[in-house]
Amino acid sequence: MDKLLVSPNPHIHADVSTRSLMRDVLIALAPAQILAILVYGWAELLVTLVSVLSCVLLEWAVTRWMLKRPSTIGDLSAAVTGLLLAMNLPSSISLWIVFIGAVIAICVAKLTFGGIGQNVFNPAITARVFLLISFPQQMTNWTATRGFINCPDAISGATLLGKYSEGGMAEISSLGYAPDNLRFFFDIGGSAGEISAVLLLIGFAYLLVRRVVKIWIPLSIFVTVIIFSGTFWLIDSSTFTGPAFNLLTGGMILGSCFMATDYVTSPMSKWGCIIYGVGIGLIVMLIRYFGSYPEGMSFAILLMNMAVPLINRKFHNKKYGRA
Repeated sequence: MDKLLVSPNPHIHADVSTRSLMRDVLIALAPAQILAILVYGWAELLVTLVSVLSCVLLEWAVTRWMLKRPSTIGDLSAAVTGLLLAMNLPSSISLWIVFIGAVIAICVAKLTFGGIGQNVFNPAITARVFLLISFPQQMTNWTATRGFINCPDAISGATLLGKYSEGGMAEISSLGYAPDNLRFFFDIGGSAGEISAVLLLIGFAYLLVRRVVKIWIPLSIFVTVIIFSGTFWLIDSSTFTGPAFNLLTGGMILGSCFMATDYVTSPMSKWGCIIYGVGIGLIVMLIRYFGSYPEGMSFAILLMNMAVPLINRKFHNKKYGRA
């Protein structure tokens, strides 16, 4: 008679899988990425294809030929990493730099630690930070490329955050921004992940409805940014940008809703997620107001990724059968 193998309890079964979760993330990101391709044209389409295909093929090759184990590309996590990386890059970037980013994301940040579920740092953000430090000129070239649709809001040159970093409130006022003017909500500029706050929020709402992510991390980031920037803005509105500006510019929404919420690199408990989100919000605003980089979301998430083990040790879910 065959041996009866019994695993430790509790025995919990669910219909969700890594593949289904990753598929929902791809669906949620699709509207914003499609708009970016329509606005930036073939250049953005090529960046997206090279990023996604490179991540998928690299994961297949490394798992099959170097790690000698079955391929994991079927769980779609490599495709999600590739799409997130593409949404953090300028449409004008050289495609060989995109491939280098894929190598860093998959081979260094993900598979070096053992693959999905074991990586310490978010792969797409790790790749973006590496490229930003290694190729700063290419990574900050926001020249608007010719798109498939005529978009009058498309801008070239520095983004709103870049303008603020260069010349403060006086510089971004020249672009039409004012505390009571929310025109920039729908302006086009920067990477695909900055092109439409509305579409990103719609995608995030889809993930909430599907129960793919929980709201605690984005909510704590947004509240922290509102309190921090609101305080400084009330003290001196001629020097510091307000809450609305900071919430809807740069990578705030993409980073908060789609990258900081990564299952593997974020805390497991509710209070852990809140502490994690508050830390990201504070670091982002410190970099935006007082740092040398116009945007700080990627650095903030990576720094808080390092703190996750300590957060999980202090704020952890109760074990089954424990009070």
